[in-house]
Amino acid sequence: MQPSKADNDEFVEIPAPALASSAWVRWLLIVCGWLMIVIGIIGIFVPVLPTTVFMIAALWAFSRSSRKFQIWVWTHPTFGPPVRNWSKYKVIPIRGKVVAVIGMSMSFVFVAIWVAEDWKLPALLGAVMLPAALYIVTRRSRPPTLNV
Repeated sequence: MQPSKADNDEFVEIPAPALASSAWVRWLLIVCGWLMIVIGIIGIFVPVLPTTVFMIAALWAFSRSSRKFQIWVWTHPTFGPPVRNWSKYKVIPIRGKVVAVIGMSMSFVFVAIWVAEDWKLPALLGAVMLPAALYIVTRRSRPPTLNV
């Protein structure tokens, strides 16, 4: 891990996995990372599109391709805190949990009522969405606090 300044002037440890060994793979990951950033920024304005998930994906791509861009995402004043909270503590804020579960539920109902012709598609969706929803709601809602 490498220390770097965060938005609150404290040093934070940034995970430093090995960069991809191939130059073309690094460039592909950089393009993928910036695509995730763009989609995440669009998510700021589109309520059903999550921003943090795409920033986490961008961090992953940059962590294997560009130390500079990885540090930029990690220490960004807006995107950095939720990315760090996920990376360090697997935190999903309550608002994110509610939006995710409601979105999945609405999608399930829509497909079950207007798309599916029999029980198979809703059963498949339920089999995928229920474990995903359970995973989401069982993550921490806040980072742990230090009792000093």
